[in-house]
Amino acid sequence: MILNCNPFSGLFLSMYLVTVLGNLLIILAVSSNSHLHNLMYFFLSNLSFVDICFISTTIPKMLVNIHSQTKDISYIECLSQVYFLTTFGGMDNFLLTLMACDRYVAICHPLNYTVIMNLQLCALLILMFWLIMFCVSLIHVLLMNELNFSRGTEIPHFFCELAQVLKVANSDTHINNVFMYVVTSLLGLIPMTGILMSYSQIASSLLKMSSSVSKYKAFSTCGSHLCVVSLFYGSATIVYFCSSVLHSTHKKMIASLMYTVISPMLNPFIYSLRNKDVKGALGKLFIRVASCPLWSKDFRPKFILKPERQSL
Repeated sequence: MILNCNPFSGLFLSMYLVTVLGNLLIILAVSSNSHLHNLMYFFLSNLSFVDICFISTTIPKMLVNIHSQTKDISYIECLSQVYFLTTFGGMDNFLLTLMACDRYVAICHPLNYTVIMNLQLCALLILMFWLIMFCVSLIHVLLMNELNFSRGTEIPHFFCELAQVLKVANSDTHINNVFMYVVTSLLGLIPMTGILMSYSQIASSLLKMSSSVSKYKAFSTCGSHLCVVSLFYGSATIVYFCSSVLHSTHKKMIASLMYTVISPMLNPFIYSLRNKDVKGALGKLFIRVASCPLWSKDFRPKFILKPERQSL
């Protein structure tokens, strides 16, 4: 198979490094600061981990192809990309839904928060979601394995995205398309409905609040999440439900890049810039790293002049 790779290797490399380092900083800040050991930041650190895995599924292979000046990808590598893209994309979806539910319970039912949202239950839900996505991705790959592809088939994309790969198959893809749209509808519309219902209740609760400080704190937390949700769901909806509207291949690729590359890259900035706790934790992390004894040692080479042995 042949991928339609873009020559902007420096741009993609920079975006990849920014994404990995940004999300890794979020994980380190949350894990190193005891004040952030709650469910809200537990979900955020999980989202950062998934985003690192999500972008690592596509960009490294793209950079290798650009560097080697080839556009080839093996059949096994293509199936692997489909599997992991589906898995990590679905986990992004579930985590964004859990974060919306967490904000809903924290704002609308603060007295029952510890009862409804406990760590054991949420960890079990995340584990269950991982198992669901592993199974769904496996079914996608098994169905794709039954299709026939010509040698040297060109995929008009940067990577092996499920919807684009099915379009270049030489076999009947009716079952694959039906399963893809059913799963996308169930795993997309149901969580999206939950997010919309959560924020409708949050909005009504904010209108009833008299304290402007409480309103600002709730809005700053929810505003960051809403930005991420809009970016992720908006671009994913264009790719999977409005692909017939986008007749241009470049527009489809740009829409795919929005939720596979741009969204994971912007998530750390969106959550850290609007959150004083995260900014404070990052500041303490930088201070701790800067004051590490490793950096205070003098590693400059030292030369000791020994007196020459005088000959008798």
